[in-house]
Amino acid sequence: MGLREMKTAKKKEDIIRSAAKIVSRKGYHGATMEDIAAELLMTKGALYYYFDNKDDLVYHCHDLILSSAIKTLEDYLRSDVSSIEKFKKAVEVHVEFAITEKETFNMIIKPQQTFTEKRLTPILEKRQKYANIFDEIIQQGIDSGEFKITEVKMARMMILGALNWIQQWYLPEGKKSKKEIVDIYSDYLLKLLK
Repeated sequence: MGLREMKTAKKKEDIIRSAAKIVSRKGYHGATMEDIAAELLMTKGALYYYFDNKDDLVYHCHDLILSSAIKTLEDYLRSDVSSIEKFKKAVEVHVEFAITEKETFNMIIKPQQTFTEKRLTPILEKRQKYANIFDEIIQQGIDSGEFKITEVKMARMMILGALNWIQQWYLPEGKKSKKEIVDIYSDYLLKLLK
């Protein structure tokens, strides 16, 4: 990738992150391309150089966070460690994205409220790919005898539900550090699987 392409990719990512903050704050229908352009000190026309419309931009917000999380987990999934360690890493990654990418992550929770069918289908497929990584970790744990549960999908839904709830209560200035939260969640959620 040349310098020009790298600059364009960086600018698109900056736009995506700003858009995520505005949409998270104002809601999908309340946020406008003008709001996003103003936040970035751009003209609306310049914004349309990078994205076709608001739907396209918000779609890329979802895609950015899901793609990053999937890549991180897939890389670790192939490592030669126990299923318990893989699970702890999955919890850590999920908490990290939920906390550090809060605005973008918030929009992932209910994509059906945001997208038309054209955009919804690929996002739901990517979400399923992410969920499948948790299923695979759990199944590996069952196969190795580390986990004793029999309902992989049900366990995964409970786990992701608990992890997603962090969005509702986490405060950076709270009593627990991110590391402490990850450790507590990992310990408690592993009890569900054992």
